[in-house]
Amino acid sequence: MKMQNQALKKMLKREKANKLVIRLVVGLGNPGSEYEKTRHNAGFLLLDQLADNGGACFTSESKFKAEVTKLELDKVPVYLIKPQTFMNKSGLSVSAFASYYDIAIDQILVVHDELDLEPGVVRIKKEGGHGGHNGLRDIIQQLGSKGFYRMRIGIGHPGDRNKVTQYVLKAPPKQESELIHSAIDRAVREMPLLCQGDSQKAMRNLHSN
Repeated sequence: MKMQNQALKKMLKREKANKLVIRLVVGLGNPGSEYEKTRHNAGFLLLDQLADNGGACFTSESKFKAEVTKLELDKVPVYLIKPQTFMNKSGLSVSAFASYYDIAIDQILVVHDELDLEPGVVRIKKEGGHGGHNGLRDIIQQLGSKGFYRMRIGIGHPGDRNKVTQYVLKAPPKQESELIHSAIDRAVREMPLLCQGDSQKAMRNLHSN
């Protein structure tokens, strides 16, 4: 009986961990029209589509150095922010916003481009390092934690690490762009599930595609 109770407690603990509601979705990118269609702005692209679908508009909030909006995803209120500090200082906006609204680390989802995934692939994970991504690096440093969720939008790799900077700051060719937008479409459809706290189901749906 005691063993059964312990097993039940563990199961409930796992379920509780998987039901953490996302309150803040951060899209990573660089501000300015010259960067709009670049690979590095995949996070911005996803948030723009999410906001458009929900009839929401971004407004500039100087105290957060970010563009901000709020919408409901299946009755779950969620903030969306796009840091305007340029990629390498993204953590300043995220830290300031999370502190102001008392948002816990594990209630934050960061959407970003991912060199280690092919275009058309999208993956969700919690915690982990920055993998050389300067936006993630700064967020981890400013929050003092790696414990937030990440949505990784595949952009592929140039094959040479010395070409990465030039690669991410360029727009992908048409075929790759279509694959990236297809991945974003799928990710947006799963966002309500993820923000409701059902990360496992959202992961299964996206990772099995």
